[in-house]
Amino acid sequence: MADKPIRTINSRIAIFGHPMHPTLVHFPVACLLLLVGSDAAYLYSGNAFWAKASLWLAGIGALSGWIASTVGLIDLVTIRQIRRKLLGWCHAIVAVMMLSLASLNWLWRFLDSANLLPWAVALTLLTAVLVGLTGALGGTLVYEDAVGVEIDDK
Repeated sequence: MADKPIRTINSRIAIFGHPMHPTLVHFPVACLLLLVGSDAAYLYSGNAFWAKASLWLAGIGALSGWIASTVGLIDLVTIRQIRRKLLGWCHAIVAVMMLSLASLNWLWRFLDSANLLPWAVALTLLTAVLVGLTGALGGTLVYEDAVGVEIDDK
């Protein structure tokens, strides 16, 4: 049996046809993954600069992640083709778990930016793993299910 042709699923929030959610997720992904490196630099050097850098990366990563997830959530709940995909819901649930941990990580650092061991580092590493899982699920939605991608049927 031949595969059914994939049809485009357009985003509700787009600029000139370019969906915003895949555009917005790059910034929180970068911040939350750089957080692993800044934590390692702080633990290695003991330099307070890296603890402050980690505080900012955690905060900006969490805040920009919630903004990107709000845009994605609008697409999830308003577009029937996405709403009917189990993968879309899995992506959303893992993203909310990841952003909840990132927000907790920021709060932990805000209260005491130099006290990273063991909880802040554990939150950083677990968040990084969930960033990877969320990205893999989101990538599958884009590259296999054509969410937000124009398909040329010719």
